[in-house]
Amino acid sequence: MQKILMSPTIKKIKSPPIVYIKGEEMTRYTMNLIMDKWIDKYIDTSSWKIYDLSCKNRDNTEDKCLYDAVESGKKIRSIFKEPTITPSNEQKKLFNLKNTLKSPNGYMRKEWNGISISRDTIHVANLELGYKNPVLFDRHAVGGEYGANFKQVGQGKLITTFYPNNNEATIIVDERNLHNNNNMAVVYHNPLDNVEIMANLFFERCLKNNVTPYVVTKKTVFKWQEDFWEIIKDVFDKKYKKLFINHNLLKKTNNNLQHLISDAATMNIIKWKNGGFGMISHNYDGDMLSDEISQIHFSPGFITSNFTGINSNNEIIKQFEASHGTVSDMWKDHLNNKETSLNSLGMVNALLSAINYSIEIDTTNSYDNVKLLHFTNKLNKIIHNEYANGNGTKDINKNGLTTEEFIENIGNIISQEH
Repeated sequence: MQKILMSPTIKKIKSPPIVYIKGEEMTRYTMNLIMDKWIDKYIDTSSWKIYDLSCKNRDNTEDKCLYDAVESGKKIRSIFKEPTITPSNEQKKLFNLKNTLKSPNGYMRKEWNGISISRDTIHVANLELGYKNPVLFDRHAVGGEYGANFKQVGQGKLITTFYPNNNEATIIVDERNLHNNNNMAVVYHNPLDNVEIMANLFFERCLKNNVTPYVVTKKTVFKWQEDFWEIIKDVFDKKYKKLFINHNLLKKTNNNLQHLISDAATMNIIKWKNGGFGMISHNYDGDMLSDEISQIHFSPGFITSNFTGINSNNEIIKQFEASHGTVSDMWKDHLNNKETSLNSLGMVNALLSAINYSIEIDTTNSYDNVKLLHFTNKLNKIIHNEYANGNGTKDINKNGLTTEEFIENIGNIISQEH
């Protein structure tokens, strides 16, 4: 009787738990392919907690899926998130939603006591991108325009009043007369309690990556930003100045921490193509300036977006995601059977970083952490090598691979080398 040769069953590597948040459109489609071709064949993900944060599922569950994901994130502390949508009024109609959905990112950052969102350049050996050396950016994860409330009002007097919890006298924050018939009154604030923690995180990262630090504000005009600068500078002078001088990282700034007005930062980001710098700023400035960095560095696919928060036990929470959105234009092309070529490196970097962080914080000795770390490092190296060898996506090489071809190619290499 002829023997039937069976291919050996791959023993999957057991992973510690992470929270996996699914988004939508082109990025969800792409991550589904990546999970199928690169991850699920080799990694036992049975400990992962998966939540669908598509608009339709959020609407159907009255946002229970969001609340559950956040509570799970507080405990598990390592989170990967696909890009999600905060629907506009137009999208609410388009998706046939019954509820007005708030920003999932805003809610997560608040509930996870957000400290910083780190957006850094990803570099591929032997591949020339926008910046020659690393560029780091830390934006405050809370406060600013993102938490603003507003009302459209007419002529009259506008008073903003603060009522202390300790029953001391109320404080008039602002009082003004409105003479226009049509005004938009906006109120927001910037929490400062965790800026010291943020500063420590930023300076440690700058030292590790051998870059020169800068603080970015518009404090010359927005006087309320002065304290943000003062807190960061105080941390630097007390704990880090000598370290940066010893590492020869302040030669461009006269051995001091340099402040940049946001206007100047905008211009310098374009000029400083050699890289080797880091910036720290308020929430909104950081959002805009780090987007500028992603454009200079060739593609949002070559930028990280890593959130750092803290739970009630003073344990660090980290959420890893791509710096870009759901890539709606490519999704429309895909639905119309047109060719797409999505650079998925930022998303994959985020997923691998979430896995690696789950290894770092695991204390159970219940998982295959050594093998898992070897796998994530190997996969990252394979992807980088393929980009360097001209087998990346079309944003790097007009003759590059489509979304599906790129994922299939990497999948084949993993299969051969595993």
